[in-house]
Amino acid sequence: MNFKRILLKLSGEALMGDRSYGIDPEKINEYAQEIKQIYDQKIEIAIVIGGGNIFRGVSGSSQGIDRVQADYMGMLATVINGLALQSALENIEVPTRLQTALKIEAVAEPYIKRKAVRHLEKNRVVIFSAGTGNPFFTTDSAAVLRAVEINADVILKGTRVDGIYNEDPEKNKEAVKFDSLSFEEVLKKGLKIMDTTAFTLSQENKLPIIVFDMNTKGNLVRVVSGENIGTKVDL
Repeated sequence: MNFKRILLKLSGEALMGDRSYGIDPEKINEYAQEIKQIYDQKIEIAIVIGGGNIFRGVSGSSQGIDRVQADYMGMLATVINGLALQSALENIEVPTRLQTALKIEAVAEPYIKRKAVRHLEKNRVVIFSAGTGNPFFTTDSAAVLRAVEINADVILKGTRVDGIYNEDPEKNKEAVKFDSLSFEEVLKKGLKIMDTTAFTLSQENKLPIIVFDMNTKGNLVRVVSGENIGTKVDL
């Protein structure tokens, strides 16, 4: 399993560390160090981060904010996270470009597929923010869409758990972990890996997904090196 170009999907909540809100500088610096390890192996890296540590569109709309407005607020939260990760990476001399699906030219480039691919070819890490630029789509959907557009070899979904289980392992200690699954098996078992739109797009484009624990140091390197950690979803 040799990946030349990967898309790493991180949840916004992961950036909180032990906090209840916002960004933990220590956690984001840890992630930057993990990313640098695979950057040093000359792997081309694109990243999509959620915004749930700052604002989640769905929860915002449930509190009376217009759903479209709430989703745009969520997109802006992902830009904040992208800026923070960009800063953490550049502090350790990893060249980075932040692209956004919404025009915010003072802080980021607009998303242009050809430009993104060129950055990757020049060994720059590219962070895609602001989701797809459209309301009603999650950052999971944005991650799969961007991965397909840039011809990534795989989506690496970094989570708090070490793979896909038949039940929530944080609620049931007897939950059983899967080492590998087909797209069909995921659907038959009703497992929630990504939202349906994102998962279907990945399946249609034959784009494998590996779900793994991003909070264990060295795991990202082990995944791209082909070690059997986490859970792989493939055809």
